[in-house]
Amino acid sequence: MRFSEDLHELRGCEAAFPKAEFAKRQSRAQAALRANGQEAILVSGPETIYWLTGRQTAGYFAFQVLILPADGEPTLLVRQLELYGTVANTWLEDIVAYQDGDNPVEALIYLLRARKITKPAMELGGWFLSPKVAAEIAERLDVGALLDGSHILPPLRMLKSTAELDAIRAAARYAEAGILAGIEACAAGTDENAVAAAMLFAATQAGSEAMAMEPLVSSGPRSGLPHMTWRRRPLADGDPVFLELAGSHARYHAALMRAVWIGPPPVEAQRMMDCSLRALEAALASIRPGVPCSVPHNAAQSVIDAAGYTAAFRKRIGYSMGVAFAPDWGEGAILSLFADVSLPIEAGMVFHLPATLRSYGHWTVGASETVIVTEHGAEPLSSLPRTLTLR
Repeated sequence: MRFSEDLHELRGCEAAFPKAEFAKRQSRAQAALRANGQEAILVSGPETIYWLTGRQTAGYFAFQVLILPADGEPTLLVRQLELYGTVANTWLEDIVAYQDGDNPVEALIYLLRARKITKPAMELGGWFLSPKVAAEIAERLDVGALLDGSHILPPLRMLKSTAELDAIRAAARYAEAGILAGIEACAAGTDENAVAAAMLFAATQAGSEAMAMEPLVSSGPRSGLPHMTWRRRPLADGDPVFLELAGSHARYHAALMRAVWIGPPPVEAQRMMDCSLRALEAALASIRPGVPCSVPHNAAQSVIDAAGYTAAFRKRIGYSMGVAFAPDWGEGAILSLFADVSLPIEAGMVFHLPATLRSYGHWTVGASETVIVTEHGAEPLSSLPRTLTLR
């Protein structure tokens, strides 16, 4: 579309990165399309749309799609309400809006036909594309079934640019501030809400933007249940407290997890904590370029198995971090540090490694680090002690 004067003045004023950063990403993406023999791809995932264009909003629940041809300029289709914000946080030349009450699929089909794109691939694996909408797009294009291009672009996000790494380092500082405040807030007589409020306040005050997932705060027996959030529970002597938070900078996230005990912990809990720290150290020590992603996991798993805590773990040791929108702060769907993942680790990758052991329904202990992979190994982004904090 041709921008009006007021829109033209807004262009790029809220962009997270310079125009050249997104131009490089689009160029890499188009090369991947050509290598896969695709004329174009329809991108619906907010993370990939953001990675390619800088488009971000709390309104990504509404239908949006980026038409990225193998050659030529991309086109972004958004809801009319989102037009001005989209112009402000992208450098795109071609943004088209549909009206509330319109069928956005019709607008998409019109754009594809105008651009003579007859059989595009599409990100079918994303959370924000319903099977019903995908089927309607395929029917209106008369292609039988859409080509699944879910595998083409996400791998490009594994290796972070200098600008992306800078954002992740900033996010890590925010996360550290939040976890430190959470630890300091833990005391008998307070409650989970107060701890969560301290974490959110400190991380936000330090600079964090909206997080892709809320902090995890749980205490007492409920701390032994995965992914619990705060629920007003009072803290008392003898309680374990589990804290996890991701800071966010320009939609790039870095996560951090620590464990607290109100008073002395049980002997078994301390043993599990010590084991989790040894497992984390083993994983961190094995991260280096050229090593398969399975190696850090297997190193941690060996430590855990030898200590007899296999049933207390049963998960991957780590996952990729980077661009994130709710409902997840990680890129675990792109890349994991897990058994049988043979992809080699490369410098520029970023991982979160939560080394947690659980006595289910009783406690969770452990610590985590977000790390940048360098030519020499893993660079942890936090300086907080990993040991169990006694309050």
